[in-house]
Amino acid sequence: MKIVLATQNPGKISEIQALIPANIQVVTARECGIVEDIPETGDTLEINAIQKAEFLFKKTGLPSLADDTGLEVEHLNGAPGVYSARYAGEAKDNNANMDKLLLELKDVKNRKARFRTVLAWATADGTKIFEGVIEGNIAQQRMVGSYGFGYDPIFIPNGHQRSFAQMLPSEKSSMSHRGRALDNWMRGGLNAH
Repeated sequence: MKIVLATQNPGKISEIQALIPANIQVVTARECGIVEDIPETGDTLEINAIQKAEFLFKKTGLPSLADDTGLEVEHLNGAPGVYSARYAGEAKDNNANMDKLLLELKDVKNRKARFRTVLAWATADGTKIFEGVIEGNIAQQRMVGSYGFGYDPIFIPNGHQRSFAQMLPSEKSSMSHRGRALDNWMRGGLNAH
């Protein structure tokens, strides 16, 4: 089976490809000749994921999998959430996003947060949603490692002392929000196709 991923984010592509069964050929929108921006104008993770998956399904005719992920911080009432990639501005600068978040949490005791991934799976049978969540805390400062992307250097999953950026990709994927969402998709979406 061939599917198209609705992302150009190299980190997401790498994580998803590592978790998808080898008998599934994964291609990106760009590999399908789609160079235009994929719509992402919703105000929820669900709306964005659906927009992206349905856009690519209509353009390619291939089953399409879209991921929209947000970091939701309890003290900030769920922010940055759907705006995680653009938290510090339209440039989508990971370092600026982390700096802004750490500054907003300076001297804050409640550092509870969660990563939430919403996957939309668009096929000829319609669109289905799958979700994965991991609870944790925001570190006091960056815990730089050799792995991960985005907010990984400041997110510590519950029960661990290391940030996602300090974990091997296989360790992170075994517990991550994206790994859980993909597991739900493989059980409830992919196998139903």
